[in-house]
Amino acid sequence: MAAAFARRWFSGSDRRVGASAVFELKGLLLKQKGEEMSKRIDYTKAAPEAYQAMMGLEKFVHDCGLEASLLELVKMRASQINGCAFCLDMHSKDARAAGETEQRLYVLSAWREAPFYTERERAALAWTEALTLISQSHVSDELYNEARRHFDEKELVNLSLAITTINGWNRWAIGFGTAVGWYQPGMVEAWIKAA
Repeated sequence: MAAAFARRWFSGSDRRVGASAVFELKGLLLKQKGEEMSKRIDYTKAAPEAYQAMMGLEKFVHDCGLEASLLELVKMRASQINGCAFCLDMHSKDARAAGETEQRLYVLSAWREAPFYTERERAALAWTEALTLISQSHVSDELYNEARRHFDEKELVNLSLAITTINGWNRWAIGFGTAVGWYQPGMVEAWIKAA
């Protein structure tokens, strides 16, 4: 049942690409595994305007011009720091589907010690950590200057919004107990289109 729904959903024959169809698919997938939906609140139904606002941020980030691979690394790193299993599952699947290597994803939490990341990615990851942990470390002039070496003003603002957005999604997924494992690569594209 869940597999048939997923085939219809991904083929486009089931045009319900909004949040309710996605959560219907989620429920079917979880029931097939013998699990229950563990969400505390379905935020798409409890506050649809808030969900649409978050999707508006996500759409902007998606279309802002920053490299998709860089954005996935940023989303993964913030989600690692915050301990968000749902977002780690989602963004690791999307990153792999877009061609990201397993090696870079496995070593991401130790990016400073690994040779697999560009200088631009390193600047973005350092900026991500600083903004995600803002209450602990703030942002030094040295870190800001390093980020500016790799990002112009508009890019740095857009990168900062991407970090703000993923931190918001992390807090929703953790706080509302979003079940992990049902997300399939590409779903976020449909959500953005439906928003």
